[in-house]
Amino acid sequence: MAGPPASLSARDVGSFAYLTVKDRIPQILTKAIDSLHRHKNELFEKHGEEGMEAEKKAISLLSKLRNELQTDKPITPLVEKFVDTDLWNQYLEYQQSLISESDGKARWFYSPWLYVECYMYRRIHEAIIQSPPIDYFDVFKESKDQNFFESQESVITLCTHLQELKSRMEHLGREQLKNEFFRLLQISLWGNKCDLSLSGGETSAQRSNIIHSLDDLKPYILVNDTERLWSLLSSCKETEKASAVTVAIVLDNSGFELVTDLILADFLLSSKLATEIHFYGKTIPWFVSDTTIRDFEWLIKQVKCSEHKWVSRCGVDWKNYVKTGEWVYLDHMFWTLPHEFCAMSQVAPDLYAQLQKAHLILFKGDLNYRKLTGDRKWEFTTPFHQALNGFHPAPLCSVRTLKAEVQVGLQPGQGEQLTAADPNWLTTGKYGIFQFDGPL
Repeated sequence: MAGPPASLSARDVGSFAYLTVKDRIPQILTKAIDSLHRHKNELFEKHGEEGMEAEKKAISLLSKLRNELQTDKPITPLVEKFVDTDLWNQYLEYQQSLISESDGKARWFYSPWLYVECYMYRRIHEAIIQSPPIDYFDVFKESKDQNFFESQESVITLCTHLQELKSRMEHLGREQLKNEFFRLLQISLWGNKCDLSLSGGETSAQRSNIIHSLDDLKPYILVNDTERLWSLLSSCKETEKASAVTVAIVLDNSGFELVTDLILADFLLSSKLATEIHFYGKTIPWFVSDTTIRDFEWLIKQVKCSEHKWVSRCGVDWKNYVKTGEWVYLDHMFWTLPHEFCAMSQVAPDLYAQLQKAHLILFKGDLNYRKLTGDRKWEFTTPFHQALNGFHPAPLCSVRTLKAEVQVGLQPGQGEQLTAADPNWLTTGKYGIFQFDGPL
């Protein structure tokens, strides 16, 4: 049997991977450097001269990184000791072992795109942890917070909708409950459009009323397995009345998208489709807008402190779910490694075992999809199950808007039709999927 297809890579000039490495990543690094510049005074007030020196050091390390990338220098091992340093350096050796070119060096424009992009974010973190006492600084914090504040109208609309829905929850028939479930799933899907790494860190706030747009957006869902999610969770609810039903949500962006995920999670508990939600976030700042524990706690606090009564009510409930253990935030360094998910059972068996206990895992966003499918040049009609390459901890579903040139599980001809109608359909975030892989 033939092995999986080649990885997406910037060696394909003109591809989205190429444009990302050539243009978007340097732009993100420039913004990270600007963020340090802008906080110079604050770092001085907090840490004195030592803070100023650390800020200069971090900036020079990031400038060096940008130069290495733009001149396609060989990728170098990480030097600062951290929990994952050895795993990263082993992965670099593995990448180099695959190279047939003469010098055997992994390079920015020739190595797999998934690897070099993850490596770049890990190097940003390295520049910060090499610069104490500012080794806690999140260069993306400001843009994440701004995304939340700029989406306030949409946050108010969604929180109001949720509170109104919860007030009539016990009177909803099965069909009504199912329709509300589908509606909140779609809101969580389209919340994934707010991706700061796609926009190079520019604002991508949600300003329109997403609830009113759902019918118009339906035709853009290319794979819609929501019926399978409903039958899985509703049968769990019937058969496991006495015991726990756990849904795991592997988070993507903080800010507005996280609000849509928390609203979905609140609905799952309130409707008794689940009894416990596990949220998986990142241990370090990642892909500009990805959720860390700080972002998760900060957002709940902001919602709780809102002057709008229904928003604030959501925040009070959410804080309470965390306190009672019905909501659990978990992180693991595996999520910020370059490995595709089929390696999880080997590299992070503890995490794999944890995920096996879930009744359903929702993987939010594009990066999770790229890691689920190995970020490879699959044919559009390749079955999702095949592209997962043996990764099946539990029934799982990708909830993703398309922002990379990888998509599997389409109908014959569907990909070609989309390409003819909209050549950039794979990368604009305009199209979405609910792609499910159930029991074997």
